[in-house]
Amino acid sequence: MQRKPVVIGVAGGSGSGKTSVTKAIFEHFQGHSILMIEQDYYYKDQSHLPFEERLATNYDHPLAFDTDLLIKHIQTLLQYEKIEKPVYNYAMHTRSDETIVVEPRDVIIVEGILILEDERLRNLMDMKLYVDTDADLRIIRRLVRDIQDRGRTMDSVIDQYVNVVRPMHNQFIEPTKRYADIIIPEGGQNHVAIDLMVTKIQTILEQKSLL
Repeated sequence: MQRKPVVIGVAGGSGSGKTSVTKAIFEHFQGHSILMIEQDYYYKDQSHLPFEERLATNYDHPLAFDTDLLIKHIQTLLQYEKIEKPVYNYAMHTRSDETIVVEPRDVIIVEGILILEDERLRNLMDMKLYVDTDADLRIIRRLVRDIQDRGRTMDSVIDQYVNVVRPMHNQFIEPTKRYADIIIPEGGQNHVAIDLMVTKIQTILEQKSLL
């Protein structure tokens, strides 16, 4: 059987715990050849727009992402060729001039809020996970993260959640749950589900003669 990397997609709303799930899987396979591709790195370049227009960017909308580039990069990694992953400058609201060289690996975890939204991207995945967490937990986690880690005020976080995050979640993110092979409730706290995922990934790797 021809050697080919395993691609695992981990989706879910902001604050759902998808990053915790991704890290748990990543840490389990650290002895093997594994990498993570975060969708957040693939926000579109906006250098052609005035700064005032960039400030209005809706980061929870599918059109905010350069999905074509993400697909191209995954296809390149599937050929065991390296890529130059973009870096996004949140202070300037556009893509940085810097890139990160990513070497190919046997396991590729793709993580992000909308990675199941594009059929072309879904078709590259061997396994699609959706982390499903109640809205009250997601907003609490987002509040804590944005206030502690990003210096935001509570009012600004709540305003953004009510006017942008929640409607975008309901319109674009939640519907992608139907494309998932497996739905994981409560994110990184669901150790049973994560253990099942690890076992399934090991099986796929064995089938592809990678372990």
